Amino acid sequence: MPNPKDSDTEDFEDSSFTASCRRAEEAALRLIARAEQNSMGLTNKLKGRGYDNAVVKAVISSLIEQDLLNDSRYAELWIRSRISSRKAQSPRQIQISLGNKGIGIKSSREALERTLEPEAEYALLLRFLDKNDSSRSQSNYSLRGQLKYEGFSPDAIDRYFDDLSSPP
Repeated sequence: MPNPKDSDTEDFEDSSFTASCRRAEEAALRLIARAEQNSMGLTNKLKGRGYDNAVVKAVISSLIEQDLLNDSRYAELWIRSRISSRKAQSPRQIQISLGNKGIGIKSSREALERTLEPEAEYALLLRFLDKNDSSRSQSNYSLRGQLKYEGFSPDAIDRYFDDLSSPP
């Protein structure tokens, strides 16, 4: 015969877990209301506020399921913000920064493709070259390689060299 105390203990633990999840979700929603969040960042913030791993995992899963937390949307908004504030350096640096925020390579690449329009990419390329004075002393071949390494598209690179060779 089952011990009634065991049942009471399980009920208490279930209600305690549920209450903790509710508090963690409220905290998460307050953070989301202030600014778009990503999974890793929100996980770290909730853990930093003392919530248990199981509670945080359950809340994050629920928010993703409700599409209140979306890493792709976060990446796109973050990219737009960096480009508009002129803080972005190159597509490669954007991907590295997103990786540091827990966004995977594939997701960050896809977000860049959806977000970085040709004109914005070309402006980013010009800013990159302005900030990197060493690029002026490089051969065109070497500079092409550097720009490719930094993640600029062949179209943006070709446009730059076409503009260089055409008279003003």
